[in-house]
Amino acid sequence: MIVPRHYENPHLLHENTMPNRAYYIPASQECFDLAEHREHSDRFQLLNGNWKFRYFDSIYDVKEEFFLEGYDTGSFGEIPVPGCFQNYGYDRHQYTNTRYPFPMDPPYVPAENPCGAYIRQFIYERDENAPRAYLNFEGVDSCFYVWLNGSYVGYSQVSHSTSEFDVTGLIRDGLNTLAVLVLKWCDGSYLEDQDKFRMTGIFRDVYVLKRPEEGVFDYFLTTVREGNRAHIQAAVTFMGKEVELKVLVYDAEGNLAASQEGFPRDGKFLLTIENPVLWNAEQPYLYTVVLESRHEVITDRLGIREISVRDGVVYFNGEKIKFHGVNRHDSDPVTGFTISVEQMKKDLRLMKEHNVNAIRTSHYPNAPQFYQLCDQYGFYVIDEADNESHGTNSIYMESRDTEICRDRWNRAIADNPEFTPATVDRVKRLVERDKNRSSVVIWSMGNECAYGCTFEAALAWTKAFDPSRLTHYEGARYRTRNKTYDFSNLDLYSRMYPSLEEIHEYVERKTGKPFILCEYSHAMGNGPGDLEDYFQLFDQYEGVCGGFVWEWCDHAIYQGRNQDGKPMYLYGGDHGEYPHDSNFCVDGLVYPDRRPHTGLLEFKNVNRPVRMVSFDQKKKELVLRNYMDFMNLKDYAVTAYEVTCDGEVIKKEILEEASMPDIRPHGKGRVTLDFEVPAAGKCYLRVCYLLKKDTALLKTGSFLGFDEILLKNEDMRNQTAAFVLKPQESGEGADSSLDVNEDNRFLFIRGENFTYTYNKLTGCFQEMSFHNGTILERPMEYNIWRAPVDNDRKIKINWLSAHYDRAASRAYETSFEIKDGRVEIETVLSVTAVAVQRILNIRALWTVGQTGTVDGKLEVKKDPEFPELPRFGLRLFLPKEMDEVTYYGLGPIENYKDKYRACYHGLFSAGVREMHEDYLRPQENGSRSDCDFVTVKGVRTSLTAAAEKTFSFQASLYTQEELTKKAHNYELVPSGLTVLCLDYRQNGLGSESCGPELRKEYMFDEEEFTFEVRLVPGKS
Repeated sequence: MIVPRHYENPHLLHENTMPNRAYYIPASQECFDLAEHREHSDRFQLLNGNWKFRYFDSIYDVKEEFFLEGYDTGSFGEIPVPGCFQNYGYDRHQYTNTRYPFPMDPPYVPAENPCGAYIRQFIYERDENAPRAYLNFEGVDSCFYVWLNGSYVGYSQVSHSTSEFDVTGLIRDGLNTLAVLVLKWCDGSYLEDQDKFRMTGIFRDVYVLKRPEEGVFDYFLTTVREGNRAHIQAAVTFMGKEVELKVLVYDAEGNLAASQEGFPRDGKFLLTIENPVLWNAEQPYLYTVVLESRHEVITDRLGIREISVRDGVVYFNGEKIKFHGVNRHDSDPVTGFTISVEQMKKDLRLMKEHNVNAIRTSHYPNAPQFYQLCDQYGFYVIDEADNESHGTNSIYMESRDTEICRDRWNRAIADNPEFTPATVDRVKRLVERDKNRSSVVIWSMGNECAYGCTFEAALAWTKAFDPSRLTHYEGARYRTRNKTYDFSNLDLYSRMYPSLEEIHEYVERKTGKPFILCEYSHAMGNGPGDLEDYFQLFDQYEGVCGGFVWEWCDHAIYQGRNQDGKPMYLYGGDHGEYPHDSNFCVDGLVYPDRRPHTGLLEFKNVNRPVRMVSFDQKKKELVLRNYMDFMNLKDYAVTAYEVTCDGEVIKKEILEEASMPDIRPHGKGRVTLDFEVPAAGKCYLRVCYLLKKDTALLKTGSFLGFDEILLKNEDMRNQTAAFVLKPQESGEGADSSLDVNEDNRFLFIRGENFTYTYNKLTGCFQEMSFHNGTILERPMEYNIWRAPVDNDRKIKINWLSAHYDRAASRAYETSFEIKDGRVEIETVLSVTAVAVQRILNIRALWTVGQTGTVDGKLEVKKDPEFPELPRFGLRLFLPKEMDEVTYYGLGPIENYKDKYRACYHGLFSAGVREMHEDYLRPQENGSRSDCDFVTVKGVRTSLTAAAEKTFSFQASLYTQEELTKKAHNYELVPSGLTVLCLDYRQNGLGSESCGPELRKEYMFDEEEFTFEVRLVPGKS
């Protein structure tokens, strides 16, 4: 082997690396600019680009000293740096959640350890004022060895942290050859078992910094407020001896706010700003700090702010705050872990557009520029160490008793002193690098490693080094029985996916530590379905400081397009890997290409900055509450409203600025509107909130959210559907009559313009045609199955055991009579499946009128032995050409019993194709609820369904069987029909794929109910 076995030595984490320091990019005085980017610095030489590359299946195959000068690279290809080599055809992708992708045998990794050899030649010009050279790698997975001009430079690990090497004695003017060997696995991989794709390579920037012989090596900026003053402390360490330094602070307008010059006192400079402007996520005001020495200038941004806990409540700048956050991985379907600044900005812009104010960097430090953007744009950040040893809980145990598992989970790494240096190292590298970032308000020790001596040490160091921020570590809950641990350095009590009841119980215990949900509302697929419930709870308790939805983005690998031009995204198991966790990585609020899921739209309106508290219809007076923590609503938003009646807008207005009341943060105010409510019809008031003026990421007029309320009038009946719900015509005076015939299987009903066939064996209509146009292409069905959503992954086991996916109707007795010119049919039937007893008993009453209108009344009793139903309703198979949908109900996007806050009531029209929400793993989607009617029409024929009691419907190109069967959306085959599901109700969505059980109020567990619906055929 051509390298020492550092990669299996937990006592050698780094070799020849520089001490940890804050992130900064120096420049010369000539290059100094308050607004400069790092690429503009004359002291910064970026080495990104195409590097020579050769992949090896095993470290033992690397037999030649490729790092020597003059080595023949004819066997090498090229690969982009930064990048992950799996994205360029080497090795293969693998997604696993908790399990290690290799035997759990620390510190040993597979002997046949894949690796990649990199070579980069570059021209270097020495600067006489900056003769020292420092080579920086901002991210390499998993460990790497470095050579420059044939000489060994050093070794490092910790994938998501910067490793810096002093190469002054090795670099030369002119041509230089840099060689790097990157290994797929190392002992550090046991601490990097994060829920993500496993990728390898130099995935972040590589560069050389030119530095003077003497100057600033590191600095730590902290602030303390005292009345109307802010004191800034700059604790500085130097390269070599102390030098004279100018420390300048400029405000956001470029005016000098404070300065000091000379040598530090006890290593510190102290500056004072009068009447400082404070930083927060709503108003991210930044000062510029300049550290100027003889041959170098370092420029940084600083927000003056403070975070603290008092009486179990989180305060920020003295105000109580809530985190409306998301968990974010570095993830892109094409570039993998490699994320450019533009990609970062795209994510942050989307987050601002959808009322996200906080980010947890799950589960490792992001690239350093990310935090600068969070400073600039305004986000609270939980900055998390690159540490997760979740796989230690997946080892084989004869008993899976929870307490025994916890004992074993701790011992391997978290409570093993052998790993204390590695754990503390990872936390130090995080904190030292990002200590000057104002957006970072909480340090997280890592994720899902259990607890023990390693984290006690890491927390103790963190609080001693930086008491100005809060500390977090959710894994502190998992500890060995009968052992006392130190939790004194933890500021927050953190939980993943707690039930609402658990949070209530915690608050009642009055522990003194704020409750934070570092993960909640698992956003996998069609979901989450509990965002509003958690919001209400956050609002109820001051000691619950908010949470972070899991997670921001679907992780997947882009594989080109299929023959129909549809993008193909791959997840776990699609690469032939073992182990894998299937599509559990496809669990975000946005698709891999950053198109928002409907769940993100739900998040946006749930977390709108202002809400309607009440409305006095007589006075036309709104009471609004400002949910912002720092901004007066008058300065942030304008209000608009519209009044609709039966879907028609009858009044629309944007309120003048003078009409907007002065509503302080967390306060309430009144707004008076001017409109009249029609005497009849279904009328709604929708109040919308718009951004008043441009911000760094949003434009004036950006939509912030809305409220909706049903207005009262003289006639509160459902007027929208009244045109189809009037009593059916009697036979008296009619020009035509109905003709009814039957055989042993069917009833044949013929009117002047329609022909229906009713199946006496199923209790449904077999065929329907109207004006010689087909309405039913296949027999109507009673429908209790839905293609399981990702959050059904636990309950679907019960559903499949109950054979809900194989259910069908079976009629026992059918009778009919012609009465008042109508045909009244009564059938006694059940819904059952192979091998199980009756699931439902139904008394079906169908009435067919002379114009072809069909009234259905279904009286249903469920066997209580069975689990809750996925849904109940009718499924109609309409001709493909019937593909235009108009409905009155909640829209315009999909909605469900526990996921509808992004929707409002109105009259909506859409094509069947566009009503499909194209989740990467196909599942139930596209339902519209609280509907009065829906009309599906084609060129010749239409069908309207309406009801006195609102219902849900879904119109789709695909059958639920197809959605259930296929693993990827690009594999879906349209049915060639329009599949119309008319639902009495569906089960809620929740977030049980990783979260708590679906709440009782959202379960479809009714044992007796009646579904009434009218079907009205027509000509288009």
